Amino acid sequence: MAARKQFLQVRPTDPALKALLDAAKGKKVTEAELSEQRVSFAFGNAPVSDFITKDSVRASSRSILIAG
Repeated sequence: MAARKQFLQVRPTDPALKALLDAAKGKKVTEAELSEQRVSFAFGNAPVSDFITKDSVRASSRSILIAG
């Protein structure tokens, strides 16, 4: 139980972090940012291969359409 005692206390909020989080709440994500997040997610979850690069994932994402 000694290792978990650190989680029983409420820590004071870091004011700089709180300010950044508050600023991020109102930010709208652009289509370009969302697209790049999808590319990053797909690249990060792809098997390790010399043939799979972020650019190849980006190119594939432009040619593959997901029906909704």
